[in-house]
Amino acid sequence: MSNIVAIVGRPNVGKSTFFNRLIQQRQAIMDDQSGVTRDRHYGYAYWTEQYFTVIDTGGYVVGSDDIFEGAIREQVEIAMDEADVILFMVDSMTGLTDLDKEFANVVRKSKKPVYLVVNKAETLERSQASAEFYELGLGEPYPISSQTGHGTGELLDEVVKHFKNPGIEDPDAGIPKISILGRPNVGKSSFLNVLIGKERSIVTDIAGTTRDAINTHYKAYGKDFILVDTAGIRRKSRVKDAIEFYSTLRSVKAMEDSDVVIVMLDASRGLEAQDLNIIGMAHKAKKGILIMVNKWDLIEKDSKTADKLRKEMLERLAPMDYMPIIFASVVDKQRIFQVMEKAMEVYENKTKKITTSKLNEIMQVEIEKYPPPAHRGKHIKIKYMIQLPTPSPTFVFFCNHPKYIKEPYMRYLENRMRENFDFEGVPITIFFREK
Repeated sequence: MSNIVAIVGRPNVGKSTFFNRLIQQRQAIMDDQSGVTRDRHYGYAYWTEQYFTVIDTGGYVVGSDDIFEGAIREQVEIAMDEADVILFMVDSMTGLTDLDKEFANVVRKSKKPVYLVVNKAETLERSQASAEFYELGLGEPYPISSQTGHGTGELLDEVVKHFKNPGIEDPDAGIPKISILGRPNVGKSSFLNVLIGKERSIVTDIAGTTRDAINTHYKAYGKDFILVDTAGIRRKSRVKDAIEFYSTLRSVKAMEDSDVVIVMLDASRGLEAQDLNIIGMAHKAKKGILIMVNKWDLIEKDSKTADKLRKEMLERLAPMDYMPIIFASVVDKQRIFQVMEKAMEVYENKTKKITTSKLNEIMQVEIEKYPPPAHRGKHIKIKYMIQLPTPSPTFVFFCNHPKYIKEPYMRYLENRMRENFDFEGVPITIFFREK
């Protein structure tokens, strides 16, 4: 059972900076602009032989012009419900505000252990000024600096006293990761919310609503997976500010950390250049890939439309034409669970191991049917082959003249392997070595 600590407070008090310090990574996006964090964000921390989960939350605010205000408040309240300990963060530079007082009433209702964390108290003067926060009635203020780490040790010493067990070092270890990638506003967050049956990610019609990569545990068909919702990936020329730039970096990092990538397209726009770029990145990173064409409900179609569009897309994707394509609608809940079922199949294909005897038995027959072409009178003989213990399917073919085997023959071997062993959705790597 994991111990959980939630960091809450109004906007711009330094919650994400403290979150990153606790987990010792720059995982949450930080900026001086208010309201950068919107969804709940999870990370893992360690203190005095105790492991715990940390939740970063968006800034709690009431009566602002921010259209995300209500949704952010819901995410904060969910985080407090999940937590064993709540860290209520305030700002020593700004001092006590009316919003702090209002939010203190919300925190008090939780009945959870609450620590009042006075951030940005780098100097003795600011540490002493933190006494004004006694007025909130939440006990002793803990002056800290999330930037430098000052005071965090004393705070964590008190926090871990509430944990009933040592916790789990990494609750995500060994669990397959499936990330959802695509351009902005194709329906990635809506897809995640429908799958898990609750509002895990904030959804609006505004492109760029999701900023950080958001991990969610998902169980289906008797298997555990981690689903990762990501920010939309635009072309570099379309990225307008630092927050969007770091959002894109987080999305690419989420893809690199994943086992399988669901690339979501907008059916009304089809396969565009940026979609090909995203698929190309996943292919280069040797990830399992599934294409989900969302908003299929908006398309006028007949019985042949899907097959025609699939054929056109695979022709544009060639030679990366090994991935399944599913036409779905998140709004109508049409084929969305089929998408997950297929993603799990792709994961199985990615981790599949072929025995050396079976590999040689089948592929030697294919090689005899069509031997490698001779090069300048030199006959090429492939002796045997093995699969390497790598994260994605990688094979070594041992032969007498490896440097003379050309791309077309390598493509032939790859196609025969896909036919015989079902590597749908997975890139295959083939090396030739001298026996």
